[in-house]
Amino acid sequence: MHTIDQSLLQDVRDRFAQVDECPVQGKRVFFENAGGALTLKTVVETSMEYAAIPDNQGRDNPGSHELVNVINRAKDDLRVFMNATQGQFFVGESGTELLFRLIMNACLGVEKGGVVLGSTLEHPATRSACDRWAKIAGHEHVLVKHDDATGTVTADAFASQVTDKTVVATLLHTSPVTGMSVDVEHCVKAIRAVAPACLIIVDGIQHAAHGGINLEKYNVDGYVISPYKMFSRHGYGVAWVSDALSSVPHNNLIDGPADNWEMGTRDSGAYATVSNVINYFEWLGEQAGAGVDADRYSKFSAAAAAIMDHEKSLVNTMINGEGNLKGLADLENLTLIGGAVNPKREGLVSFSVSDIPSVDIVKELNNKGIRTHLRKADHYSGNILNPLQMDSCIRVSMCHYNSKEEVMEFLTVMNDLIGGQV
Repeated sequence: MHTIDQSLLQDVRDRFAQVDECPVQGKRVFFENAGGALTLKTVVETSMEYAAIPDNQGRDNPGSHELVNVINRAKDDLRVFMNATQGQFFVGESGTELLFRLIMNACLGVEKGGVVLGSTLEHPATRSACDRWAKIAGHEHVLVKHDDATGTVTADAFASQVTDKTVVATLLHTSPVTGMSVDVEHCVKAIRAVAPACLIIVDGIQHAAHGGINLEKYNVDGYVISPYKMFSRHGYGVAWVSDALSSVPHNNLIDGPADNWEMGTRDSGAYATVSNVINYFEWLGEQAGAGVDADRYSKFSAAAAAIMDHEKSLVNTMINGEGNLKGLADLENLTLIGGAVNPKREGLVSFSVSDIPSVDIVKELNNKGIRTHLRKADHYSGNILNPLQMDSCIRVSMCHYNSKEEVMEFLTVMNDLIGGQV
């Protein structure tokens, strides 16, 4: 196993569109990956190809038959990529829409009078869905408090709140605001120790681009990703549901297949781009030490390990600096969300500066060709920022195709900003 060295990094960057240049802005560093990652060139090519196809699935002609093959191949790819030994995959409008749909059906599919358990760390996609559908289904919605200092939520915190009345639970795999991951496996064990039949749904949208996914190990009932945050394109989300969740009553056509979760004709090109992404992970795993003869999941695991190792190196440089260039931890009046040392961090650093408005820092970075993002204490991020008494923060989100040179360019601008050279 080895990390992503300079040679491999260049090969990686060559596979992505607009890796260092925006068609509008020109040359830029892309540190806004949590808002939507770069797109693989193969995804761009596949999307163009499938946009021209007039055929639909389910017809008796060669073109239609091939579309069905493409969909089935993508589902098989997903099954191996996420290590899913049962259940089914399907696509929908978006990750948020799919989370709402899974949570709605879970809440309505269990006996009234239960508890729907989530946490204050979660994105509003799950918190809002649970708030709405718990009420409609006659359940109580309980939120486990996350730890403000570490920016995550623990299995012990869930263990303290779960009861035998817990019928549905939601987990966030990685926070798009703090950048910290959640130990899904141990949180699930804590929940199932008390409520073994609980339907557990995971928001994996932020995590998917940064580390491996192992549904067999997690023992959950739903997992949702947004492919535009995992090197594909906008316009669809991907969900997996376990056999248990698949069997609850859900929207369906009269006399149609009882286990079908897809509504209407699917975008075959969306499925084809899923395979593009998974093929890329397989290639990366081969280059990162697994070798071409390894089984596919071993390749995916090698890719995930290399990605996480590379991103940890980028984060370490960003926080601690190098040579005479100060890192964020050493800049005056700067507060790092989650602290300077946090093993749960996945390629993302959020911070604020007490004497410079976050909006001004994001604007100045953008003027210098460095794309970051402003998070406000609104309905998206207020659950994280309000307890920290922050009205906003700057989010710098990286992926494995980013380079140390880009981090140093960012730090150079930040050192100038904090030094008063705005």
